[in-house]
Amino acid sequence: MPSDDGPADDAVDEAEQEGRFGTPGPPLDRRNPFMIGLLGGFGVILAYAIFLGIRNAASILVLIFIASFLAIGLNPAITRLRRWGVPRGGAVAIVALVVLGLLVGGIAALVPPLVTQTNELIHNVPGYVQQLQRNETINELVVRYNIMEKVTSAVNAGTVGNAVGGVVGGTKLIFGTIFNTLTVLVLTIYFMAAFDRLRESAYSLVPASRRNRVRLLTDEILTKVGAYMVGALAIAVVAGASSFVLAMVLGLAYPFALAVVVAVCDLIPQIGATLGAIIVSLVGFASSLTAGIVCVVFFIVYQQVENYLIYPNVMRRSVKVSDVAAVVAALLGVALFGVVGALVAIPMVAAVQLIIREVVVPSQQSR
Repeated sequence: MPSDDGPADDAVDEAEQEGRFGTPGPPLDRRNPFMIGLLGGFGVILAYAIFLGIRNAASILVLIFIASFLAIGLNPAITRLRRWGVPRGGAVAIVALVVLGLLVGGIAALVPPLVTQTNELIHNVPGYVQQLQRNETINELVVRYNIMEKVTSAVNAGTVGNAVGGVVGGTKLIFGTIFNTLTVLVLTIYFMAAFDRLRESAYSLVPASRRNRVRLLTDEILTKVGAYMVGALAIAVVAGASSFVLAMVLGLAYPFALAVVVAVCDLIPQIGATLGAIIVSLVGFASSLTAGIVCVVFFIVYQQVENYLIYPNVMRRSVKVSDVAAVVAALLGVALFGVVGALVAIPMVAAVQLIIREVVVPSQQSR
């Protein structure tokens, strides 16, 4: 007997035979210009969103990178302590306390002489100008451009607006530096505590057939990072010892504190050596004009010797990077990435040399 519903029942029966919701249509043509444009637009939007995210988080990413680099560099010390029977937690605590002690000691050595000698320098500036006036040529320039009055007014007067702006800017700089330093310190401790676990997790992402070779190459690269840290410490000790001898010869106040300041500052890539030289030179000028000039000349000469003689030789022995490669890498790292580039330039060159020697060259020989 025919159904009373007629064509509607026939459509339902046909849909049930083909599937609950009918037969699927042909797939979308990915070569369609509309689909290509749509997917391309989504790709551009996604790439731009990733760029914005990286740009907005750049400062935090730099701190994370520095902390991970320091954790890699300090890991050999933790490994050595563990060989002596110290648990990993205790080894991390010992290394962290030593680093914190060096940091606090550097700050304690930096602040008192810097504040004291800078105040003395400011008060002695008019006297230095008067001493320079004994030279006829300089005296003529001082009188012509009214330098004495300008210096005196700048030291004794100064506008309230500039003073307030300087205080606010200095406060922001101090608190920002403290925050960044504490962030790097805390992240470094976390990375050191979880170093083995993070490394094994990274190795597990490599195919099993290549995992052992990748492990050996990566461990060698990490060892070179630790050797770079040892080399940097050796260079800082040399800089501090040289500054101590200079301070003793010139009879400057706080010679040991100044040596510690120079050594700690020398660990900071790019600007550290200059910062230490400025501090010691300020102390020298506060002592006498001659001592200040001698300090300036000494550090100009010493920095050239360190950059082109001491630094390349130490890195060649510790990281096994050639002199030319060390100098070129340091210059390019500073030019491209600033402080971070200077920090990782030498280990990166060592890593590239290792990969070329162990991976690229053998693959070319087998062809």
